[in-house]
Amino acid sequence: MHFTESAHMSDLIHDDYRLLQVISRFGVSLGFGDQSVAAACKGSGVDATTFLAVVNFIQSEGRLSVSELAEQVSVAELMRYLRRSHTYFVDFRLPAIRRKLIEAINCSAKNQLAFLILKFYDEYAAAVQRHMDYENEHIHSYVQQLLDGRLPQRGSSYRALADKHHDNHSSISKSSHELKSIIIKYYPSDSDTQRLADTLMDIYIMEEDLFSHCHLEDTLFAEAVHLLEIEVRARTEEGAQTASNNQKGKADETANPDDLSEREKEVVRMVVRGLSNKEIAEQLFISANTVMTHRRNIARKTQIHSSAGLTIYAIVNGLINLEEVKL
Repeated sequence: MHFTESAHMSDLIHDDYRLLQVISRFGVSLGFGDQSVAAACKGSGVDATTFLAVVNFIQSEGRLSVSELAEQVSVAELMRYLRRSHTYFVDFRLPAIRRKLIEAINCSAKNQLAFLILKFYDEYAAAVQRHMDYENEHIHSYVQQLLDGRLPQRGSSYRALADKHHDNHSSISKSSHELKSIIIKYYPSDSDTQRLADTLMDIYIMEEDLFSHCHLEDTLFAEAVHLLEIEVRARTEEGAQTASNNQKGKADETANPDDLSEREKEVVRMVVRGLSNKEIAEQLFISANTVMTHRRNIARKTQIHSSAGLTIYAIVNGLINLEEVKL
């Protein structure tokens, strides 16, 4: 089912209970009555388009077109959703399952297998946390730079950062599968079977949730960030071009003879007449170094560095008559 903004928010949950967590991670509280998706999202300050993109992507098992959805989402909103997901897994879900696991297995001093299983689980939980810490500290900080309109250093990209720990997704999945297999195949029958089965169910559900989360990162979020990278790069290049054009415009403006001081205009006339720096200095009762300073300023203002070019400039701008020019 493809949900729209007019659908009742409660219908999402009735259709797919997994969307409960999506709603929560977007910051939409329960108790929304018969409100539509649009109304419930507006009341919670959530971008409804991004919310629906995630809902429909997850509900369809990732079969919807990622490129089309990526064009619709707010990267900032989607990143907030992912960060809340990280908090949920690390601060709530993993510790809750650990508590249930301790209750389900016999952790007496004689039961070394129980301690090994708990140790295995703790290593698995630590791997999940390291994975999410990396995303928060490196990937999300990179995306925040893009959202701030700043293009990160040359050669860096979302895909390059994600590829550095892409194997962690499959590694986490393998660890989860191994943990379940050990409990199912090898744990002694003296355990609390009902509690252990309930704990296993939680592990299965969390595994599916984690897979969906990672798949969303690898596809929809990655594509949305890629589009943002293109946009920021284009804006940066446009800004650089504008700055260059402005600089060029300033250079063009400096070609106005009115921008030259009267002394500089006098130096131009003498240069065009063929006088040397020494001769100019003698006639104007200034030092040769001062003449050189004037000529540097003239070149900077007119962007002309040759005597021939300065001659044309002087004639065009009426600083000298053609008859006075020494050819």
